[in-house]
Amino acid sequence: MIRILKKSLYFFVAGYFRFFAKIQLKKWHPQVIVITGSNGKTTTLHLLEAQLGAAARYSHHANSSFGIPFDILDLKRTTFAPQEWLRLFVLAPVRAWKKPYEKNIYVVEADCDRPGEGRFLATLLQPEVVIWLSSARTHSQNFDKVVASGKFTSVDAAIAHEFGMIAHAAKKLVLWNGDNTAMREIMESAHVKTVKIEEKKLLQDYEVSRTGTVMTIAKKKYSFGLLLPQENWYSLYAMEKIMDYVGKKSSTDLRGFILPPGRSSLLRGQKSSVIVDSSYNTNVASVEAVLRMVKQIHGGAKWLILGDLTEQGRNEASEHEKIADLVAAGDFVKIILVGPRLRKYTLPKLTLKMNAKNIVSVLGPKEALEIITKQLQGGELLVFKGARFLEGVIEHLLADPDDVKKLCRRENIWVQRRQQWGL
Repeated sequence: MIRILKKSLYFFVAGYFRFFAKIQLKKWHPQVIVITGSNGKTTTLHLLEAQLGAAARYSHHANSSFGIPFDILDLKRTTFAPQEWLRLFVLAPVRAWKKPYEKNIYVVEADCDRPGEGRFLATLLQPEVVIWLSSARTHSQNFDKVVASGKFTSVDAAIAHEFGMIAHAAKKLVLWNGDNTAMREIMESAHVKTVKIEEKKLLQDYEVSRTGTVMTIAKKKYSFGLLLPQENWYSLYAMEKIMDYVGKKSSTDLRGFILPPGRSSLLRGQKSSVIVDSSYNTNVASVEAVLRMVKQIHGGAKWLILGDLTEQGRNEASEHEKIADLVAAGDFVKIILVGPRLRKYTLPKLTLKMNAKNIVSVLGPKEALEIITKQLQGGELLVFKGARFLEGVIEHLLADPDDVKKLCRRENIWVQRRQQWGL
């Protein structure tokens, strides 16, 4: 009942904060550059920050119909307690008239978790430039109803439509992924200048190893000291185009570039193992990207610890079945599936494609941790991807306990939830 009430009041309450955020945004009047799409948003935001530096403000940790107005109004949730909302409601009209931020560029990450969110954020931000990176099945369950109503032919079309609302709100320029079929249909009716980013035309080379990543795009070679899936080249090219747009030079030496936790982070594990931490979030597209990346990394036996896909709704079975094909194409010597969905939908198909002795299915993260600690020989490459509190498993496998600060979901609310799972 409470969940239904929250959903029904979502835009009504968010609209209160949007009203005051619009006032502040009008006073501030920055160049608004929006980064949107199912995957790659945060990477792109951090790439732009590495290039633009102090010349812009960035919407870190804020990408929703609540988060973005809060960022504009400089409102922060600290306790996450229900009573905290009273303070936020009172402060919003006061902050609407505060002194604007000094930066004249606002780089903001915008997600579309539900029907209506694209239009909601577009009317607030009214962006000058939009970077639309991808459209995939994330938060799919929220779109089941509009698909069932006949408004859209598929969940893919419904999700793309939502992101497309932001893209169509751009006043001057849209940079978009021309390799995505659903996005192509949306962008056919664009009324501003568009730049189509296509892999065959622009990506010339991609190399990844335990020491870093090198990409060559449009004859420019970029070097990173961290792991990046090949799909991140779209972000790199978009970054380059934005730098051209704002009239600034970019650097191709990005060896000092750092991403937020849980996005293919490379960590030292116990018994000289190496941990690839991609536990922040997951969908089929991001699983495919990480597995394709890991396949190119040589040296050491590879283990995959994979968590359930969440919020897939009516597509839950088919999406988890796709995972079986992706995993079977890899070169893992041990696969640990964590969660009831992977057990129900992925395991049966996966056991038909590879040796069942190499596959273990558990329901919770604690069981996964017990298996790893008992069977770890030394020198393995441990690849973590997906939900089910896998960051809590990684925490207990670190060679250096201080590296816990490099993991995602460190807030108290997440600590308490992991404790409920025995971590």
